[in-house]
Amino acid sequence: MNANTEFQEKELLLALKAGDEAAFRKVFDLHFKRLHTFSFRFLKNKEQAEEIVHDALLNLWLNRLKLNAELSVLPYLYTITRRLALNALRDVATSQKAMDRLWVTMEKLSNETEEAVLLSDLKQFTEQSLQSLPLQQQIVFKMSRYEGLSYDEIAEKLNISRNTVKNHLVAALKTLRTHFGQSDTAYFILLSAIIFK
Repeated sequence: MNANTEFQEKELLLALKAGDEAAFRKVFDLHFKRLHTFSFRFLKNKEQAEEIVHDALLNLWLNRLKLNAELSVLPYLYTITRRLALNALRDVATSQKAMDRLWVTMEKLSNETEEAVLLSDLKQFTEQSLQSLPLQQQIVFKMSRYEGLSYDEIAEKLNISRNTVKNHLVAALKTLRTHFGQSDTAYFILLSAIIFK
């Protein structure tokens, strides 16, 4: 920087410190483009880079009384611009992480709620369907599917033959398949996975 340029910048900064808006406008016009380019390197977004430079220059205006007219203002502006750009990046990263976490939580809650409602509906539908079966078939079905007992265990508990248990279960499943087949396909698919294993 030559002596003439230093003198002009010193005069400009003294006028700026004194609250001269024309001097501020000149500083703005002199440095806006290079600060914008500098900010854009961080943010990769023209509008956001422009906003950061406006904030940096506003900071200069608000803190003009603290300026040292003997020093160039450009390093001060670069420092402020860099800090504001990094803060903006951090805020974006933080808000993006927060949004991602919120989305995952909402999705999980939504899925859990849908599953709970569907499961409740399925249980109610299954119980209603079971009520249409003869009592012995209901008992055999529940012991097999709800309690997880084998044919032999059911036969022993009910004091009937293994073959009778099998016949009751086959008849119950046939009736239930027909009943579920007449209802919503999605229910049938889910119930098939649960009941007709």
